[in-house]
Amino acid sequence: MKRYLISLIALLCLLPAMAAGTPKISFNSTTHDFGTIKESDGPVSYDFIIKNTGDAPLIIISATASCGCTTPDIPKEPIRPGATARLNVRFDPKGRPGEFEKTVRVKTNVKGNRKTLRIKGVVIPKSKAEK
Repeated sequence: MKRYLISLIALLCLLPAMAAGTPKISFNSTTHDFGTIKESDGPVSYDFIIKNTGDAPLIIISATASCGCTTPDIPKEPIRPGATARLNVRFDPKGRPGEFEKTVRVKTNVKGNRKTLRIKGVVIPKSKAEK
């Protein structure tokens, strides 16, 4: 009888946590190709669209770029279930001629589910006249 009572108490304690729901994350795309860009045109950026397909608020905790030339800007507010938000990634081509591929690791409140976003392209260096 004591074992059943303990099991019942444990189940009652877990019900509120189970009812809270779970956030789920999806993206419009996980890779963006800038194509060919000119170093002289300066930084370029792209908005990855995040959607919360779960039934609890989604929180973007952090986004970490693989290089200092890439800067992610995460949404500050929680994303409600069914809502979308933008995660902007900016790339500065200054001093980086040639092909590039950079990554951004996104940490959320979705357990065990870190996502990796990629940007890539080719930087055309400044001409001698532009330097």
